[in-house]
Amino acid sequence: MEGKNNIVFPAETLDLVKKIIARYPEGKQKSALLPILHVAQAEWKWCSPEVMDYVASLLSIKPIEVYEVASFYTMFHLEPVGEHVIEYCRTGPCCLMGGVEVYDHLKKRLGVETGGTSTDGKFTVKEVECLAACGWGPVFQIREKFYMHLTKEKVDQIIDELGK
Repeated sequence: MEGKNNIVFPAETLDLVKKIIARYPEGKQKSALLPILHVAQAEWKWCSPEVMDYVASLLSIKPIEVYEVASFYTMFHLEPVGEHVIEYCRTGPCCLMGGVEVYDHLKKRLGVETGGTSTDGKFTVKEVECLAACGWGPVFQIREKFYMHLTKEKVDQIIDELGK
């Protein structure tokens, strides 16, 4: 099945997508939207309009139904991103524990503003509402890994390690 601009899953990935869809009752294929968006983002690194249109076609739903879901969850990237996406918590508890200073240092170190990607393409910085780690702030997340009790020094160590 071919989408716009030749967006199409490789055969092996398409088989996985079909298995995911088959988990749900007939006529309820929209239930597979979140896992398929994860698969799509893993394949193309972000959810472009063309990718979202393709996902909609696979599920026989309207593209707007995919856009609504992808734009609601911060885990889906609607713009191209760097190799490492750093999501930092901007809520009160993290800020009270020094988050503003730490996150400002992070952005200065990478030469980006929130939403930006470093010139080397390694890092994208995103602000998120809450990472549910209020007792361990300031905190940011890269993929499934949380970095807690952040300081400027810890940020520098993390950036140095991931930037290799």
